[in-house]
Amino acid sequence: MAASAPVGSGPVGVGIVGVGNISDTYIENLQSFPDLEVLILGDLLLDRAASQAQKHGVAASGSTADVLAHPGVELVINLTVPAAHVEISAQAIAAGKHVWSEKPIGIDRESARALLAQADAAGLRVGIAPDTVLGPGIQSAKRAIERGEIGRPLFAQTSMQYQGPEVFHPNPGFLFAHGAGPLFDMGPYYFTTLVSILGPVAAVAALGLKATEEREILVGPDAGSRFPVEVPSTINVLASFESGAQAQSFLSFDSPLRRQGIVEISGTEGTIVLPDPNRFTGRTAVTRAFSHRGSDPAHAAVAEQPWEDVPEEGVVAGRGLGALDMARAIRTGRPHRATGELGYHVLDTMVSAQESVARGEFVAVESTVGPIESVPVDFDPFARTL
Repeated sequence: MAASAPVGSGPVGVGIVGVGNISDTYIENLQSFPDLEVLILGDLLLDRAASQAQKHGVAASGSTADVLAHPGVELVINLTVPAAHVEISAQAIAAGKHVWSEKPIGIDRESARALLAQADAAGLRVGIAPDTVLGPGIQSAKRAIERGEIGRPLFAQTSMQYQGPEVFHPNPGFLFAHGAGPLFDMGPYYFTTLVSILGPVAAVAALGLKATEEREILVGPDAGSRFPVEVPSTINVLASFESGAQAQSFLSFDSPLRRQGIVEISGTEGTIVLPDPNRFTGRTAVTRAFSHRGSDPAHAAVAEQPWEDVPEEGVVAGRGLGALDMARAIRTGRPHRATGELGYHVLDTMVSAQESVARGEFVAVESTVGPIESVPVDFDPFARTL
């Protein structure tokens, strides 16, 4: 999507659709950014929207239609369930609003492509989570790679495994439905990070399995009730990138062992360990390739591997950072970073992986995306710039 001309001045008016579990952190963060103004909250459950508005001091609440009709709303934040993302985003575009959507952009290629075409025709923008990739953690690692700290990137490994969202979510069934599972729920964090650093994916191969056909809710008022598992609850994805790099990604809701946030990228001169891509901050460290000619090879094989910490640069914020970047871009006419095109390419990669599980073969990823610009070190979410 091409950058639009500068529009308006002053803080960008925001309306939020969907005030479920994740809305608290979004509302709190968006209200802390001076360049945004949260004007109205909407939900299918009007009482829930009203309660959240009262809790956070938001002036208005109502239905989705109320949010879309609000004259001050320029940017709609879509926090609905994945199956409703395209429908609500399309309604926002039809109402003349830019839209920022939680991940993924949609659950199938066709409707997501149609959404982007609709936005282009209307001259409006689409932004897609995750925006964790824009935080100081991943961005500091990205800049280190761009500086050549590990040479030319060759391959990556990522891992996310734990028992599953039923251990904390009172209504986890939708996370095991079509368009969810570990691939669509957690995969966007890892694939968006990899694409931002290694470039677009060219092809994928994957294996998947279900531990059980049904699962049990473990917390909340419905604890003990069961729900169906519609998609693989464990998946291994092998990806090749247009750059020639490769990656192996493991995603599981079946593991008693909790291991999350692992992203390692190895290059011709070193390996870099990145922060958890589901967080905005964290440790980045590099270990170099052994290069001491003439030294004792036996000592090199057993010596403790030295690590160099990469300083984290930038101001730490939280969810909503991508919407803020998008709002500032709308005002100034520059491109925003977490674009609909990036979100679509990540969706295309995940759908291709799902197809590979079913077909037992490599699947080409037809879409592509251009380079993702790094966030400037001096990007301050808490500064008033508009």
